[in-house]
Formats: sequence, C-alpha cells, structure tokens
Amino acid sequence: MFDIDDFKPLTLADKPIFDQHYAKYPPRHSENMFTTLIIWSHFVQPYYLVHGENLLIMTHLEGIPRFRPPSGPKNLDIIKRLIELSKDLNTGYFMVLVDNEIKEWLSENLKQMDFTPHEDYFDYVYLASDLAELHGKKYLKIRNKLNKFKRLFDYEVESLCHTNFHEVHEFLNRWCLWKDCESDPLLENERIAIMYAMENCFKLDLCGLAIRINGEIQAVTVFESMSPDVAVVHFEKAMPNFEGLYQMINQQSAKFLAKENKFINRQSDLGIEGLRTAKQRYHPHHLIEVQHMVPGCEVIEEEEPEHY
Repeated sequence: MFDIDDFKPLTLADKPIFDQHYAKYPPRHSENMFTTLIIWSHFVQPYYLVHGENLLIMTHLEGIPRFRPPSGPKNLDIIKRLIELSKDLNTGYFMVLVDNEIKEWLSENLKQMDFTPHEDYFDYVYLASDLAELHGKKYLKIRNKLNKFKRLFDYEVESLCHTNFHEVHEFLNRWCLWKDCESDPLLENERIAIMYAMENCFKLDLCGLAIRINGEIQAVTVFESMSPDVAVVHFEKAMPNFEGLYQMINQQSAKFLAKENKFINRQSDLGIEGLRTAKQRYHPHHLIEVQHMVPGCEVIEEEEPEHY
C-alpha cells in the first residue's frame, strides 16, 4: 500500500499535479485547495501523496500529523491504511476535515464510527448574485453603508496586475501595521500567508481587485476558481478609516465573480467571533460542514467502488 515516508513535502512546483487532479475531482472544502495549503505551509506543513487516482493530504500542525479524506475514487483500502497510520502515529484523530458527503459514506462502511464537528472550519458559501445585488430587507444595513461610502469618497476599482503590484504590497504592510500583526500569532501567520500569496500571485493563477481612494490603494481582495461554478475568496483587507469600504470591496468582488460563478466560498471564520458575525450578516446560502473522525471504529468491506 503506502507508508508515512511516501508523503512528499508540498512545494510550489507541485501545483500542476494538484491542477490535474482537481480538474477531475474538484475540492469541496477550501482548506484542501492547493493555494490554501501552499500559502499556509509555514504553519500547517503540508505533505501529499498521489496513490493511483487518489490524492492524499497530510499536515503537521504543531508537530502532530493529521490526515484528510483522500480525494478521488472512494477506496476503503486507502481509508484502512490511513486509520492504521493514525493509530501508529497516535494522531488523536483518524481523519480531519471530513465533509458530510464523505461522512455518510464512511458511516455506511465503518462500524462504531464517531465524528466530532469542527465548526471553526465550516466554509461559508453564498450565492454570488446575493452578494453582488444585495436585494431585500436583510441587506438594508449593508446597502446603507455602501451608499454612505459612495457619497463620502472618490474611489476607483481596478484589477490586480503587475503595474500595481508594488502598491498592493505597500498597502498590505500598512494594514498589518494598523492591525499590529506581530503581536497576534494568528494575524502574523495570516500576514505571512498573504505575503506569500502576493509574491507568487501570478504563479498561483490568482485574481483580485483593488480599490483606490484619492489615488491610493486602500482595499484588496484575492480570489480564484475552486470548481466549475464556485469561486473562493482567499483574503479581503481594507483600511479602517473609510466607513463602508469592506462592504464595497465585498460587493465589487461579488459583481466580478458572479459573471462566471454561481457560488462564492468565503472560507471559514476560524472561531473568531467578530468574523463569524460578519460572515453571518451576509446570509450564506449553505455551509460546508466538516468534522473529525475519532478513534474507535471497525472497518468493514465495501461492495462496489464509488466516486466523489
């Protein structure tokens, strides 16, 4: 089968491998995207293994190896092996970031199975048209902030490109100074991830928008395609001294993405209360729920292979 030593450290050069695999088996959760893994590699230390048609991902968070459900054809032998490795390595969980579809399949094929929800990593997924148009009473407060912003500020919206790349870096540095990223481990790790994303923006095939106010960039958003009808927003930052600016960059990215995408995945809230409130305020269409598989299961055989 395979062993722990068969997993390779993820590098930027591995992007074509993920692109080829995900063209056939698109990721359903943003944490499994190549961009997410590589820009946070300093923190989660990702490894991967291609085993037949399956793509396996392992991370080392705080020195503890964790396996994610394999991507590709459903294969119970691979699940058995991952459980064996998890037991040998004493990882605490047999598998992490198990979405509901995979959970149902595992529950049908594993006895004494337990899962524990991981709400901090539920992905928020919105109808692109909802975020772009903001129709209805539920978006009234957001529309009011947008209208106030338009009255108060002279702004321009532009795409991220080579010509404004230096200014985007300068903006992100200003944003981190304002947030005092160095004093908060989460913000500092996010700063490293964002800077890696921007330094390799074009190699990662990322797109984005910037908003200028009085000629200076004051907000940035970065996104990419996740599957044929879903785009994911990797990050969105705005300076605080322009009321309504976050609402404006959110709507502008939605208008751009709604042209080719039905849904926008705005990732998880990481258990941060203010972020959770902000994401809920935009009324998600649905959540991509994930859970951890906990020890104590007995594997039984599957009759016929399936795909997911």
